[in-house]
Amino acid sequence: MEFIDLKAQYAQLQERIDRRVRAVLDHGGYIMGPEVGELERELSAYCGVRHAVGCANGTDALVLALKALDIGAGDAVFTTPFTFFATAEAIVLAGATPVFADIDPVTFNIDPAALEAAIGRTKEEGRLTPRAVMTVDLFGLPADYEAIEPLCARHGLDLIEDAAQGFGGDLRGRRACAFGRVATTSFFPAKPLGCYGDGGAIFTDDGDLADRLRSLRVHGKGDDKYDNVRIGTNSRLDTVQAAILLEKLAAFPAELEQRQKVAERYRQGLPNWLQAPHVPEGYLSSWAQYSVLAPSGAERTRLMADLREAAVPAMIYYARPLHLQTALAYLGHKEGDFPVSEDVSSRIFSLPMSPYLGASDQDRVLELLHAAEVQAA
Repeated sequence: MEFIDLKAQYAQLQERIDRRVRAVLDHGGYIMGPEVGELERELSAYCGVRHAVGCANGTDALVLALKALDIGAGDAVFTTPFTFFATAEAIVLAGATPVFADIDPVTFNIDPAALEAAIGRTKEEGRLTPRAVMTVDLFGLPADYEAIEPLCARHGLDLIEDAAQGFGGDLRGRRACAFGRVATTSFFPAKPLGCYGDGGAIFTDDGDLADRLRSLRVHGKGDDKYDNVRIGTNSRLDTVQAAILLEKLAAFPAELEQRQKVAERYRQGLPNWLQAPHVPEGYLSSWAQYSVLAPSGAERTRLMADLREAAVPAMIYYARPLHLQTALAYLGHKEGDFPVSEDVSSRIFSLPMSPYLGASDQDRVLELLHAAEVQAA
């Protein structure tokens, strides 16, 4: 059993993907070839956003978004401590300071009330200039934008949507990557829409911002690549990866529908002593991960050992929240600062999840979890 079955996906799409890759090899436009522009148009249409700008990876997408907004030294960017390190890393790479707000214990996304409190404290302290909120659509579920968008407007903050895991998610008809001043996603192979290497994209309705992003991804170029009008970087989306993503995007709606079926089967079959992920009314998760909470850290260890012994893969996302990461120790945080994130980190684990996860494999996972319940009794 695979944790994320990319081999099964390729078997389904092999002929189409191979044909796309051969076309790139035939025309030889390996850097910024025609497939990149084609993909950008398809992505913007899918997400309902005017501009999509491809780049080398999801981390670069975040850094480029911050730089395009002129966010840097002395600026505060508010975000969640319960996510992959790249979210806070990008803020630091841009020269700004990450300021954390705790998460909702049910959705695991940033808690709007905690976010407003963090903004208020930062303004009162006066050490940093509040500039932006960087939300995370964790595990495929959009953040609470109905509360966060007006919150950002009240405080004059730009909203940056980190949808690295969120592509395909939806909130009342608005798709992930369509929220905020700018949004980003990742095409890392394990993501809901993944390529066969690294890749990312940035989304915005702001034409001037999109032009700045296109410049920044190619060394800050102006009218041509030898006319450099700003300090940028080298972050172009590879043409071969764009070609692969075009076929994966075409298959994505059917895969997203199948992800819902896999998630629902899990929800109905989980033992009641595991906390299933919650999708609020009006939301659609793209189920980048199917993550559950064990009753305790000790129970998680036991359950994962049982699964491993039965050759069923399970993973922990994330075992240590960002405020306790060694690289961010300079921020001065300690255990207890963000208790919800710390509690969730101690108990969460993720089950195998993909649109190609067969019913028999799911049944096997559920049987093992129920057997563990009997053993515990």
